[in-house]
Amino acid sequence: MKHILLATTGASPQVLTETLYAIHKSGRPFPEEVFVITTLNAKTALMNGLFRDGHLQALKDEYQLPDFIFDEDHIWLMEDDAGNYLDDAKSIDDQTFMADFITRKVYELTQNENVAIHASLAGGRKTMAFYFGYSMSLFGREQDVLSHVFVDDDFEFVRDFWYPNKSSRWVTGKHGNGEVDTSKAIVTLAEIPFVRMRNSIDPGLIASMAKLSFSQTVGMLNASQRDDMPVTINKTSKLISVVGVDIKLTAKEMAFYLWLLNKGIQGLKVDRYFDDDTTHSKNFLRFYSELATDPRIFNTFRITPEDFKEGNYSSLSGMEREFLQPICSTINHKLRKSLPAETSAKLEITSCPDGSDHYYRVALSESVGLVTVVD
Repeated sequence: MKHILLATTGASPQVLTETLYAIHKSGRPFPEEVFVITTLNAKTALMNGLFRDGHLQALKDEYQLPDFIFDEDHIWLMEDDAGNYLDDAKSIDDQTFMADFITRKVYELTQNENVAIHASLAGGRKTMAFYFGYSMSLFGREQDVLSHVFVDDDFEFVRDFWYPNKSSRWVTGKHGNGEVDTSKAIVTLAEIPFVRMRNSIDPGLIASMAKLSFSQTVGMLNASQRDDMPVTINKTSKLISVVGVDIKLTAKEMAFYLWLLNKGIQGLKVDRYFDDDTTHSKNFLRFYSELATDPRIFNTFRITPEDFKEGNYSSLSGMEREFLQPICSTINHKLRKSLPAETSAKLEITSCPDGSDHYYRVALSESVGLVTVVD
């Protein structure tokens, strides 16, 4: 059995040397290979501290650690869906990419039954630790371990502390106050019990998770445990919530989705007179007015928010066909990206030809009894 340490790091790369030290002291199997998941802006500090400044080699020499493989190729930078590295993972989109990246890496490593993973949650942002721990709960096997390493308060966030030295070594203390002796530090490796759900999940579902995002995985597992599929649409937060997954829409997208859903299974008929019929634009803008008043949306229909509110529709134009396809496509893309295919298909906007006419419908209109709309 090959033992691997998989760790996340952020602004404090010291957690890696602390973890290696703590594993060595605990008597647990020492890793033969180390992988780190981090962001682009954190990589420099990691490389400088471990390799350029020599703290990793110093730890190896001082405690005669067993040899293990770890170099720059073993540092995995989180990526977005276009392959661009995440710089700091602060935005909402970055959190999604972070979740997907961590889930995928844990999935890949756990496919090898001859590998035992020691997963360290100590480094990085709290959300990173959550996604890491959750992924281990989804895919972890009996041979895998989850842990957190921490040091006593005097040495936490001390820049020049990397591990407890055998003999006295004085460094500047926390926040630049005083000095502390690194030989006095206590590093604790806390093993975290976790529920291993892998054995309770259908093997076919496990296999399909390789190509799914984090939210799709959660949605698929939740959907597999229930027959019905209640949907909540929150107008204020502009969220569609289903099978434990939230899909965020813009005000324009939410208004369009609600407007089309409100048309029921009959849907929206697009015929030769569609572009000239102001009824559609008027009704859509009523839905939009409940959510936002961005003048750009009103300008699309050649009216101002003020005129619309006052009921002055003299300049109002119809809803052109060119308005429909992009917004339907964007909404469906968001649904497909966040939900497993079977679930997404039940919420998507469908487009069906009928002779020379075209009908747009929300598939959910066929199960409208399961839909709750809240303000």
